[in-house]
Amino acid sequence: MFKIFGRKSGDKGKREFLEIEVTEPVDCLADFTFNFHWQHKGEKLDPSWKIPGNDLTFGAVVEHLKTQGNVRINGDAGHRLASSMGVDLQYFGGTGNDIPVGDIYVEGDVDTRMGISMTRGSIYVKGKVAEPMGNLIEVKSRHKGYRQFRSITDIVTNGTGGNKVLGCQLAGKKFIIDDGTVKDTVGARLDVDAEIFKKGDVDLSTGILMRKGTVWINGNAGKNTGALLNGGKVIINGNTDDFTAIDMIKGTIIIRGNAGKFLAANKKTGIILAKNGNPIPPAEEKTLQSADQQLLIAQGFKSTGFKKFE
Repeated sequence: MFKIFGRKSGDKGKREFLEIEVTEPVDCLADFTFNFHWQHKGEKLDPSWKIPGNDLTFGAVVEHLKTQGNVRINGDAGHRLASSMGVDLQYFGGTGNDIPVGDIYVEGDVDTRMGISMTRGSIYVKGKVAEPMGNLIEVKSRHKGYRQFRSITDIVTNGTGGNKVLGCQLAGKKFIIDDGTVKDTVGARLDVDAEIFKKGDVDLSTGILMRKGTVWINGNAGKNTGALLNGGKVIINGNTDDFTAIDMIKGTIIIRGNAGKFLAANKKTGIILAKNGNPIPPAEEKTLQSADQQLLIAQGFKSTGFKKFE
């Protein structure tokens, strides 16, 4: 089924709704990456594919959001809803920058990894949201009966826009998150000199594609921490899982504990300081220099036991 509900007379400013009917959860709805299309070249998902039970394609949903139209999912959504929503991806001929988008309304539940690397727009959910969720925090909803979620990166960059953040504190460019949820991609694509402090453990790809700012996790982090980091600092006050700093371009990663296996795979430049880790050659363990020690002290760490990997 493919329905777009247009603006009615007197509804100036209201956006068109594209309706999706689902009888069972569908993964990757409104996924701007199309399940990382550049990796599988369309074998797992292509923009031209039709959404099961509907006449519209996965690509049509993304394009509708790019025109700032809204999307309603009548049923449950699967994994990776709205991945990288709000990013004009270079892979698909875009600028690589953030763009304004419409909002998503889900009339049921949403499975894990909702909003990974999301930078703009809101997701409204009537039902439950499974964890880990993505680069999102909950705000006081503008619509009765729905929970509203917005991008962490968006709020730190552009402000609350009048939304009251729940379980968080925002003071200028310092954002403290203590909402008790497990998240992926915290601070994804951050490009301002802001500080994000997340209390508790996180999962995948903390600080992915960051250019500026600091993301500090007071807990452990999952795989791919600092993936494609292109500036700024990622600080983990605990351990990370494997593939920390994979494809890192530049910036700083500090891990108070163990950085896991396959550390610094395909790393270009940048600083990695950790107590332990198993790097992938040509990266190797090296002795701390005075500048490294001063960097650790500036972040509140004692340099004893730390190693440098480059």
